[in-house]
Amino acid sequence: MTVTIKDVAKVANVSYSTVSKALNNSPLVKEATKKKVLKVAKELGYEPNLAAKQLVSKRTEVIGLVWPTIERIVLATLVTNISNAFKQTPYSMILSVDTPETAMETFRKFSVDGIIAFAESDLPLESFANIPVVNYGVYKQGDVSYPTIDANHEKAIELAVDHLHRQGHKHIVYAGLLDTTDPLQIEKVESYRKAMKKFSIENCIHEVDTKGLDWQDGYHAVDKILQSDPIPTAIIGGSYDISGGIVRALQEREISIPEEMSIVSYDNIPQMETMEVPMTCVGVPVNELAKEIVSSIIDLIEEKEEDAWIKKLTPVLTVRESTAFNK
Repeated sequence: MTVTIKDVAKVANVSYSTVSKALNNSPLVKEATKKKVLKVAKELGYEPNLAAKQLVSKRTEVIGLVWPTIERIVLATLVTNISNAFKQTPYSMILSVDTPETAMETFRKFSVDGIIAFAESDLPLESFANIPVVNYGVYKQGDVSYPTIDANHEKAIELAVDHLHRQGHKHIVYAGLLDTTDPLQIEKVESYRKAMKKFSIENCIHEVDTKGLDWQDGYHAVDKILQSDPIPTAIIGGSYDISGGIVRALQEREISIPEEMSIVSYDNIPQMETMEVPMTCVGVPVNELAKEIVSSIIDLIEEKEEDAWIKKLTPVLTVRESTAFNK
């Protein structure tokens, strides 16, 4: 037999409306009463009638997210943190690893309240004109179609160059994806160039195209780096995976880190600390980025904002064992 709110109210010896408010975490219900109602509801096996709730609230409390790729650790870590952040809210997340078109059709079937879009996913968002969207990507002047969370790659790479420059490094190479239309990767290399000029070492600008963002791309880039004249004393890796490949390749060539080569990596994720050499890194900490994305889409849904906006976050430098002063 289905347990109803009235059953919970009877056992808890409170009114029907009190149970309803307690289940919806209303501040109008005392904390002790709320705990009592929730305890009784759990003991009775009460399951909310989601369909009825949706009819009243006009919401499903479901948000859609498309996973851009299942191969990169950083995005997997970010998605995991987003999922964990949603667990602290009334909302649930549908994660799709399908093509953008298939994913959007799934979101339509579930009548999602909002969508989190990664810029590189190339989602057909125009078909969801009435659904709130938060975009994780790069802000372009005069081109903000949707509210956008920008992790400020420009500032992050500047922090990397500044850190190495303060340690006496001048020959700093940037190893990343150069031949691309991906605005996130473009911003990183452009920031490297600006920072090298800012610190008056523009005559030492040196870039190596890794041709990709994966571990093997960083690994194979080391041969190009070591063929340079002069050989750099420091490397900025464009991603966690790239930097991991660089570390392995240097170790195989018995080049000590950081004594002979310092490395700073983009991507501020916990895995940086457990690399073969604990990695100095730059970027917005992934847990903070996830919380900002989740709170932004929920605010957008509940406050019904219509104007596009941009939030540039503040990256940080986390210093570990992969960098040292240039001797």
